[in-house]
Order: sequence, then C-alpha cells, then structure tokens
Amino acid sequence: MALQLHRPLAFIDLETTGTNLAADRIVEIAIVKIMKDGTKQVKRKLINPEMPIPAGASDVHGISDDMVKDAPTFRQVANELKQFLENCDLAGYNSNRFDIPLLMEEFLRAGLSFDMQARKMVDVQKIFHMMEQRTLGAAYKFYCNKNLEGAHSAEVDATATWEILEAQLSRYPQLGDNVDSILKFTGDDQIVDFARRFIMSNGVEVFNFGKHKGRPVAEVLKAEPQYYDWMMKGDFPLHTKQKLTEILNRTLLKKQ
Repeated sequence: MALQLHRPLAFIDLETTGTNLAADRIVEIAIVKIMKDGTKQVKRKLINPEMPIPAGASDVHGISDDMVKDAPTFRQVANELKQFLENCDLAGYNSNRFDIPLLMEEFLRAGLSFDMQARKMVDVQKIFHMMEQRTLGAAYKFYCNKNLEGAHSAEVDATATWEILEAQLSRYPQLGDNVDSILKFTGDDQIVDFARRFIMSNGVEVFNFGKHKGRPVAEVLKAEPQYYDWMMKGDFPLHTKQKLTEILNRTLLKKQ
C-alpha cells in the first residue's frame, strides 16, 4: 500500500556526539524528503559540533573530529535546513524521542524558531515495536528483506526508515495510507516538551518526572516559585525550559 501524502514527509536521521539532549550536538544530518507525488529530495550534511566527538560515538557512526573540522556549524546551516523542512511533516526511527528533540535543541541554540504546532510526527520505530519488537537493522531485514549496509550513516538510516514505513503500510492495512491514519493507529503522544519532562493530562500540563510527577505544572509553580529557578539553572534541554517559561508566564497573567 503506497503512502498517500497531503504534504511532504521528511525522514530525519542524526549522528551525534552522544544521547544527552541538553549537552550533545549533531555531527551529521540527513533528511530524505518524500514529496506528495512520491519523488524524493535528499539533503545530507556533516556538521562541526564545536566540541570533541567522544571515541565511543565515533566507534558507532565512524565520524571523527578530523572529518568535521572544516564542516559548517549548525548555526551556519540552520536557515537552509529550516527552509528544506518548510511545510513538512516529520518522520524517523525513534525520532520522536531523539532525532526531532535534538534537532529542535540545535535550532534553539542557533536562535531560530521552528514551529512544530502544525506538524505531524511519524515514528516508524513505534509501529515496529508495537508489531515486532526489533532494531532498525532487523526491521529492515524483516520488512524489506535486505541487509542494512552502512548502518549509522545518517542518509542510509533515513532512507531505510522510509522504505520500512512503505513496507509496513503493505503488511498492516490497519495503518491506512496516510499520516493521519498512521497516528490514529499508533496514538499521538500528548507531549509538551520533547524531553517529555511535561505531558498533557486532561488538557493540563503536568510534570512527568521527579517529586511532582503527575501534578499540574502551573499548580507547582504557584506553590513553589523556586522550583522554576531550579529547573532553569539545571541541566534541562532548552526546549523544556522554553515550555516551562511559557507555562509560568501564562500562570502569572492569570493572576493579574
């Protein structure tokens, strides 16, 4: 079953210095953009992360400090990437929990606003884990009957993820043939920030970690204003801090 698109769907894969959303940086990005007519456009870039790449990360993706020393920084390519993703829904493999959150952090560090409100996010890993419980390489073998040659190359992984989704549509007719039907099947996460420190519950933002887990964020900020200061000074992602400030400002406006 071919994927029916109402607007382009951009498959994103990142190679990074690590997995900490607040501290780590992108060293390679690949975007495979599937257009409404099924054609694809590809953008791939090595990125200078402006920090040393740990040996453990280089062992995974094969990208060394020497390979990126003359590459542009994210700030230098941020506008180009933003324009390439204009009017696109986003997809990837574990992208809702890692690739998209880290990409949003990089846009924020570059001082660029990247509107996510109207975008839909399809995480192919979520479908796979609901159906089969495997890794990306196994998913590629299972759905596409191919070995994933060049895994941890961002473009290879992003392209493989698109092929897996196409195969999943054929295998599972209950997914339907469009982004909306896929999200109806998998469930659309009611998150507030990409790091999932806050989630929506009954239409209200609540904490999803720590001693206040399950409590409305606005309620905690009213009772313990110092908790806001603690989070803003802490090692939380910029997007988390941005959302926390939005909730605080909204809470203060209601007091007036």
